[in-house]
Amino acid sequence: MAYSEFLADRVRQRLRNAGNVEEKKMMGGLIFMVNDKMCIGIDTDKNTSEDRLMVRVGNLPYEELLGQKSSRRMDFTGKPMRGFLFVDPLGFDNDDDLDFWVEKALAFNKLLGQA
Repeated sequence: MAYSEFLADRVRQRLRNAGNVEEKKMMGGLIFMVNDKMCIGIDTDKNTSEDRLMVRVGNLPYEELLGQKSSRRMDFTGKPMRGFLFVDPLGFDNDDDLDFWVEKALAFNKLLGQA
């Protein structure tokens, strides 16, 4: 499983006060579960060898967030996973940009906890 430990540490720092956080190796990378729900993950794009985020944002802000810098539909199998985005390095290298994506993932995770 390929992913950047540096990026994993950056995400861990942002999740330290998010509740019950568990890390699971899956989907070729590292997934951060928050309060028993998939929230955000990291892996390495096999086509570009670049790090990327996997962000669970849900359906409501999905189309709007597709317009954000370096975000795209999450697609492993030829069929996009609705409510999930990939974000390429230009979209999270800056700390403010990474904060933005973690906040979006946590906001959706909180909604799941209310359901």
